[in-house]
Amino acid sequence: MTRRLFSLFFLTAYATLKVSAQQKPLNLWYDKPAQIWEETLPLGNGRLGMTPDGGISKEKIVLNDITLWSGGPQDANNYEAYKSLPKIRELILQGKNDEAQDLVNKDFVCKGLGSGGEKWGKYQVLGNLEIDFNYGNLKPDEITPEAYHRELSLDKAIANCSYKVDGVNYRREYFTSFSGDIDVIKITADKPGKLNCKISISRSEKSVVKTEGTELQMYGQLDNGTDGKGMQYQARVNTKLKGGKVTVDRNVLIVKNATELVIYVSAATDFKGFAFKEKTKQLLSAALKTPYELQKGKHILNYAKLFKRVNIDLGQGKSAKFPTNKRLDLFYKNFADDKSLPVLFFQFGRYLSISSTRVGLLPPNLQGLWANQINTPWNGDYHLDVNVQMNHWPVEVSNLSELNLPLAELVKSLVKPGEKTAKAYYNADGWIAHVITNVWGFTEPGESASWGATNAGSGWLCNNLWDHYAFSQDVNYLKSIYPVLKGSAKFYKSVLIKDPKTGWSVTSPSVSPENTFYLPNGKTASISMGPTIDNQIVRELFTNVITASKLLNVDAEFRNELQEKLKSVPPAGVISKDGRIQEWIEDYKETDLQHRHISHLYGLYPAALITPLSTPDLAEAAKKTLEVRGDDGPSWTIAYKLLFWARLHDGNRAFKLFKEILKPTLRTDINYGAGGGVYPNMLSAGPPFQIDGNFGATAGIAEMLIQSHDGFIDLLPAVPDAWKAYGSIKGLRARGNFTVDMSWKEGKIISYRISSSHPKRVKVKVNGKISEIMASRL
Repeated sequence: MTRRLFSLFFLTAYATLKVSAQQKPLNLWYDKPAQIWEETLPLGNGRLGMTPDGGISKEKIVLNDITLWSGGPQDANNYEAYKSLPKIRELILQGKNDEAQDLVNKDFVCKGLGSGGEKWGKYQVLGNLEIDFNYGNLKPDEITPEAYHRELSLDKAIANCSYKVDGVNYRREYFTSFSGDIDVIKITADKPGKLNCKISISRSEKSVVKTEGTELQMYGQLDNGTDGKGMQYQARVNTKLKGGKVTVDRNVLIVKNATELVIYVSAATDFKGFAFKEKTKQLLSAALKTPYELQKGKHILNYAKLFKRVNIDLGQGKSAKFPTNKRLDLFYKNFADDKSLPVLFFQFGRYLSISSTRVGLLPPNLQGLWANQINTPWNGDYHLDVNVQMNHWPVEVSNLSELNLPLAELVKSLVKPGEKTAKAYYNADGWIAHVITNVWGFTEPGESASWGATNAGSGWLCNNLWDHYAFSQDVNYLKSIYPVLKGSAKFYKSVLIKDPKTGWSVTSPSVSPENTFYLPNGKTASISMGPTIDNQIVRELFTNVITASKLLNVDAEFRNELQEKLKSVPPAGVISKDGRIQEWIEDYKETDLQHRHISHLYGLYPAALITPLSTPDLAEAAKKTLEVRGDDGPSWTIAYKLLFWARLHDGNRAFKLFKEILKPTLRTDINYGAGGGVYPNMLSAGPPFQIDGNFGATAGIAEMLIQSHDGFIDLLPAVPDAWKAYGSIKGLRARGNFTVDMSWKEGKIISYRISSSHPKRVKVKVNGKISEIMASRL
């Protein structure tokens, strides 16, 4: 019976793969092992991650668990801060922003060390699995591999490497299982008894390694910043062999004379009270009992349920025959020769989304779930002034809607601590989160006014939450997030003050994220009132809460209050005397014209407050703003500029930015200026590795091909000349719960289909003409 079930399952899996194989394969490949971590291949199932380097003499596989965080809950609120608020506001009104900033630094930041302290929640690497290979009598410097090939299949979420040494063909296959929730590495030799290796596991701190029989175990407990009893974790390693045997010597597994070796790594943490020791044991036991091909087949099918929803074809390219690192180099020098690389990069972004988050767990952090350090850059946490939001920009349009839900759960967890922070600093209703947060619910301002006093973070998060409703039209979901949206709106409503110069209602104090300006006296400051991003967020948030209140038939009184307050909220943008959109309510001179943040264009993207159709003057001012900002920056900045130009319907300029983000680099220093790009493994470089650039560019590619924020579905709104010859798309999503398929030639749509689970009428712009059609049934 078991054999029959296995055969039936395998035939089903094979049929699915055969259909998928008719499409052009989506592979990253290389002709040598990774020399640095930024060349390794990222694998993940939304909880576990691993990055193998494909080494010949020694393989190093970095292991991750998205729930492994140091630190712990803390209350860093200054409950006396609100007493300084009147004086801070008075100084700002007097034009003494520098003095106001000194007072903010004194009284209006978090208590303690903030993100620099031991209590801060830092995402950390789980550890390293190392495999030392023995090739008989060959010394390491005598090993000369032939026909080396290393590859990551985006279609299957499987990596592999193969090579020949001393007449023996070796092959390794790796996947982080979407069915068994375990890391799997299969190693084979094509001649009997030729597999000999040592397997070890380690972590540079807070770890104990032992063996139990022929099982390797690693256990540890991270620092919580108080009594040292922070998050606990466990990893287990076991093997299955064909031929040969495995023994143990001083916490190392020794494999001798095998022909096939399968290594299983089971890992977990006690995040939210998870029974990690029992669960790792259960998962490992189940994996050892499951035939490898069955485990692999289930993994591919479960992964494909998400990945195969979208197919894009822009044509082939001459460079496709080269290794991916060479393709990137050629593309940057001569992009016209490789039309399939943009598709590969787009689908790689979708692959990263699927691999780095899972419903019921955590959203991707600054490094997704892939980290190779204890001290991750910027703590590997969640930054709320663009980064975590950008991580989620592609999921709706690229048909991965459910992957927005972990972010919604994280935001819900910020409401209670955010209410304390709102009272402590503003004596305000509702909830607030500032610039940085973690899994422990940090909502306080950061430790420096220049960046930490930004109060747009919580409102910006509400944009992501609303986006999921806008695309899905899920009323039950809207009910679940409505209290979050309402609480954020209550905060902004209660803190707005009147600007005596304009009569507008604005925030004060606040910061346009991480930027600084000159005062008339020549001094500099970041603290101001009514920065443009705050005005845009308040306008959008109030409008969304009003809409939700009507849809859910609740809070009529509060709705009326918001409608009245909206009348005094500043417009989506104010045009400065030089034709740009002002970043602040005053037309201050910037200290850095090419600053990495372009927060005052929030109304252009992700919001829909500025569009060429509805606000042409502001759209032109946005173009001038972008011209002055330039086209370089960290990778996430380049991606954001790509999105802006796509929203402005300038496909060629957007494509120029896309080319810029694919600029090859090996830099790993912490960078705040120009110099972004991608590493050989196509992960984005700030530098260092920061995954938001991947996700932002993925969203940007989609925005060039379809837009749905301006009251209709716009097909090919910003298609660049490089993609006009031919193209086809299946499965992209539009607001209103629509799925879009289309094909084009010479920049003109030749066929399209708009479908929905609940067919209804929808406006569509096709080849420059807007018409209303009835969507077909999915």
